[in-house]
Amino acid sequence: MDREQDAVTEDLAAAEIAREQEYVDGVYVQLAASSEAAQRLAREGHDRGRLGHEGGLVERDAMVFQAARRIAQLDAAHEGLVFGRLDLSPDVDPEPRYVGRIGLRNAERDSLLIDWRAPAAAVFYQATAATPHDVVRRRVLRCTGATVVGVEDELLDAEALEVHDLDLPIVGEGALMAQLSRARDRTMHSIVATIQAEQDQAIRAPAKGVVAISGGPGVGKTVVALHRAAYLLYTDRRRYETGGVLVVGPSGVFMRYIERVLPSLGETAVALRSLGEVVDGVRTTRQDEPAVAEVKGSARMAEVLRRAARQQAPGSPTDFRVFWYDDVLTLDRGSLGRVRRNLMSQGRRNRQLPRVPQALLDVMWRQVRSERGRERGKEKMVDDLLDDTRFLQFVADWWPPLEAREVLGWLREPDFLGRVAEGLLTPEEQRLLVKSWSGAPDLSIQDVPLLDELRYAVGDVPQRTDDEASLDDTGLLEGGHDVAELMTAADREFAPSGRAWQPPTHRIEDDPYAHVLVDEAQDLTPMQWRMVGRRGRTATWTIVGDPAQSSWPVPAESAQARAEALEGKPVHEFHLSTNYRNSSEIYAFAADYARRVGLDADLPTAVRSTGVEPVVREGVTDLEAATREAVGEIVEQVAGTVAVVVPAARRSEVNAWLASWPEHAEHASGARAAVDSSVTPSGDDRVVVLTGLDTKGLEFDGIVVVRPQEIEDESQTGRATLYVVLTRATQLLTTLS
Repeated sequence: MDREQDAVTEDLAAAEIAREQEYVDGVYVQLAASSEAAQRLAREGHDRGRLGHEGGLVERDAMVFQAARRIAQLDAAHEGLVFGRLDLSPDVDPEPRYVGRIGLRNAERDSLLIDWRAPAAAVFYQATAATPHDVVRRRVLRCTGATVVGVEDELLDAEALEVHDLDLPIVGEGALMAQLSRARDRTMHSIVATIQAEQDQAIRAPAKGVVAISGGPGVGKTVVALHRAAYLLYTDRRRYETGGVLVVGPSGVFMRYIERVLPSLGETAVALRSLGEVVDGVRTTRQDEPAVAEVKGSARMAEVLRRAARQQAPGSPTDFRVFWYDDVLTLDRGSLGRVRRNLMSQGRRNRQLPRVPQALLDVMWRQVRSERGRERGKEKMVDDLLDDTRFLQFVADWWPPLEAREVLGWLREPDFLGRVAEGLLTPEEQRLLVKSWSGAPDLSIQDVPLLDELRYAVGDVPQRTDDEASLDDTGLLEGGHDVAELMTAADREFAPSGRAWQPPTHRIEDDPYAHVLVDEAQDLTPMQWRMVGRRGRTATWTIVGDPAQSSWPVPAESAQARAEALEGKPVHEFHLSTNYRNSSEIYAFAADYARRVGLDADLPTAVRSTGVEPVVREGVTDLEAATREAVGEIVEQVAGTVAVVVPAARRSEVNAWLASWPEHAEHASGARAAVDSSVTPSGDDRVVVLTGLDTKGLEFDGIVVVRPQEIEDESQTGRATLYVVLTRATQLLTTLS
């Protein structure tokens, strides 16, 4: 009887899949037609640019930009284009509504597909059996490319089904559990088909102010925040696409993990930057040791850097003398100091460059006492000295245009650092900084906000005026048209390189972003909050975090810096309470650890059970053999990614252990070519070696934790880091102690 029932169920599912496939085929036909129409518009736009007048260029830019944006949306939508169907009560809408990654209409302008962000699609996520919102059946379509491979139904209003005598078969066990059991790969995926009601409330929250999303591990904070960014772009595209959306995450590994989510939702006009990439033109992945990171991240560094930016450049001249009509005019250390302080009181250092010669000349004119000098007047003195190469060289040497990196380099000198850090940093803290900067020529992630602080302290070098600019400047075309202005966003979209959209480089006086999204916000240092805050002075914000997972040891200092970054904006709090990532067995193990070590952790409810308990191996003597064995066991049992999480000091050692493991898996070397070899050492391209901090925001099917006690002992916040590590696994967890 069971076999007969199974056969009936399979036949029903096959029939429903075939029915949905027919509809999906029609949607893809329309997608192809829409793409061809966009391509025609692009070609027509480029033709307008050949008309030979400025009006044609304007028309070209407008048409090509619109076409490029639509093509990008259509290209991004191919995978899982149609994922939902709503069957409503017949007295509300007798026709089913299909929900997808973008909106599509047919040639008659009838809706084929509702964009998941549209108000009409909201009930797909908000309807429940208790509050169905006129939804009788909600169906999720599981697709591979354009092929429907399964359907999962939820009957939300059984009474309406009977009252209206509806023929709506119910198939599957629910889309959410199907999604949760899927194997993980190296990138985060959209949850657009399985967004839950509490997540949807945060996604569709009003744009004004700050939306703060909190919750324990595995509740979907990151992916909900990314869907919110896509929702905001949909609801107010002009504002957010023009101003730009900045997504800030903890590491390059994390940014690569999430980079596919927004494009898969049809959004490409977003800048994704790790904390080592927030400043234009800077990219670093190196982490400082915890003790050094704590000093560099402290709010005290802001005053240290402010003082540094106001100092006279090391090695610059300290005096100047010139003979002019019977007078010796002198600029000594005292008078130069007064000029410097007066100029610095008027604004950023580099902005004062045009005022420096006149300020010095004013001091010198006050020294003119001779009758011959007075008769000739100040204007003559000014003309003479501005023609004097010695004076001009002195001005250039005494007040040179400064780059932030140059000022940061001054701090390498112990005497200079001691002078500007007096009363702010202890001698030991100063020693740690000098050792850090002297021992590594490249910047660390913790140096980036210091560089940004100095960039704002010294300011941009003033732009040349039109009179000063050369008429044969290589940046100008005949007629004075700026090449950069004519190279529009649409042209870049159509460039052969195919690079993703990036916001333009902004001067420091600008407020470059309309929305700022900060993930793993609990880890930002005060200096990092200052850096990110500058990019969102007039922006709306989405902030994601869990205080129990914080790696910053002084929460009150960080909270103050966060409040200053948000500048009194209204904050709307959303708390997520259901853990969708971990099996209940793994999360119970992690939660027990959090309670045992005294973490004030937010402990969500894990909804999925595998029946497999974590494996704890203690007293391990041969760590290399035990690591290889544990990784091999997990790789055989899971289909997705596996992380080997190690103390930072053991990373190179464990990389070497796994460099030839498994020996027979040489076929994977090509797949690893695009991945940083420092995190993918083994022959199996599903295996990565990471430190505890590297795992922030990531998830894996299986995890092997090597020497958890050493991870705990690495820093003041090592217990929080280890708690994070224990909550990264979805299916299997092994610890080697």
